[in-house]
Amino acid sequence: MKNTVAIAAAILALSGVAMTATAQTAPASAEAAKPFYSVDDTTIGDLLDNAETKAILDKYVPGMSSNPQIDMARGMTLRSVAQYSPDTMTPELLEKIDAELAKVPAPKS
Repeated sequence: MKNTVAIAAAILALSGVAMTATAQTAPASAEAAKPFYSVDDTTIGDLLDNAETKAILDKYVPGMSSNPQIDMARGMTLRSVAQYSPDTMTPELLEKIDAELAKVPAPKS
């Protein structure tokens, strides 16, 4: 009986170690899977300053990057700008842009 309790305690202890290790590594892998660029988190200025992401903007919103008033929106995200132009920046368009932005790797430091 004593051995059974000791074995059960050892199994529980090992299970706890495994669960702790999994819990600690899960957020890191979730962060690694998160795209660097997005319509929700990346400012328009950052998108315009990267040749790949600027090309995506030009593809889906022609003229946006060359608009004389674009500097006023550099600190905003595409999602936040969409509220001012709901006919142009539709949720479907934002999804398409977001899907392409997600494919662009983070800049190398």
